[in-house]
Amino acid sequence: MIAAAHRPGRETEFPAFGDSEYEARLLRAQRAMRAHRMDALLLTSPANFRYFTGFDSQFWESPTRPWFLIVPAAGRCVAVIPEIGEPVLSGGWIEDLRTWPAPQPADDGISLLANALVPVTGRHRRIGMEMGRESSLRMPLVDFFELRDQLRHIDLVDGSPCIWELRNIKSPAEIAHIRTSCRVVGDAFAALPERARAGQTERDICTGLAIDILGRGAHSVPFLGCGSGPGGYSQAIASPCGRKLVDGDVLVIDVGATTHGYFSDFDRNYGVGRVADEALRAHELVWLATEAGIAAAVPGARASELHEAMMKVLQPAAGRGNNVGRMGHGLGLQLTEPPSNKAGDTSVLLPGMVITIEPSMAYGNGKVMVHEENVVITESGPQLLTRRAPREMPILG
Repeated sequence: MIAAAHRPGRETEFPAFGDSEYEARLLRAQRAMRAHRMDALLLTSPANFRYFTGFDSQFWESPTRPWFLIVPAAGRCVAVIPEIGEPVLSGGWIEDLRTWPAPQPADDGISLLANALVPVTGRHRRIGMEMGRESSLRMPLVDFFELRDQLRHIDLVDGSPCIWELRNIKSPAEIAHIRTSCRVVGDAFAALPERARAGQTERDICTGLAIDILGRGAHSVPFLGCGSGPGGYSQAIASPCGRKLVDGDVLVIDVGATTHGYFSDFDRNYGVGRVADEALRAHELVWLATEAGIAAAVPGARASELHEAMMKVLQPAAGRGNNVGRMGHGLGLQLTEPPSNKAGDTSVLLPGMVITIEPSMAYGNGKVMVHEENVVITESGPQLLTRRAPREMPILG
């Protein structure tokens, strides 16, 4: 193993952790694979590739070249990657790099990948892939079919239960990055009333907010949803538009920003001038529902119980009438991860899980109010990662 101190010096901040973090992840993965009777995990998506290697690059935005990582049930990881990626991965945590001169549509690494998988396939003859819940394959389906044909005596199965068993429980180092993301965005939200005013457009306000977030130390702002309207808004997931804010409006901004790839995800609501009492009351109700959701987020609770706790606050105000589908979710290397805080999700909350508490309610004539905070589950109960929003809606000038 090459020690981190001896790696080639580069100006990027890759990887975000020392070798001990990745060694611990590999050992946990290997224990999980044995429990799930898998000989290896074959990973293709940016989040899972990054989880085991630390590798991050804007090159993921190009769909032309597939990248593969083999996590075996015994031994070290193997990266099967395009030649262009070798300089950035060499000398790092992954020592076994196998490359091909991609792109080669006729055989874009598939034969090389199949040859690397055969030796790690043991008695189970099962390789887990990203086929299930909140997972996806980042490779052409025709290549997947070809790989399956070349490995006809090996079962390619859903590895997502094993993957989420690992990634749902964050290490202290991972939680620290999420906490930093939350702090940076929280500081920018707190400063927003100093510069946002009636007459500005959603786009102007959100562009300034994103610049502020990056200036405070976030590495990226992949998600920024916004909505506004007189007395409330009808949605909170669209991109900010050119609508100008006027007296009586309610503005919501929902931000997903990252530090070392780890997301924060929470929103804040603002009024403009004199806001209708109905909207102010809706804001207070979702704030109180958030309190109930946070209080319910204790080790051993089920995700459905958080949903139930929030609905007990909202139901008296007919707060069920919305189309959101859940009231929070897991958080980490992806903006949304399992579990979902919804009726029927029996996922058990465990120490180390990071989740959002996100109640919403419909009111008035097609209006909706959404509120969101981020918490980590600890042995002693939920711990806020975000700075708690004020109970009363902040008012912009």
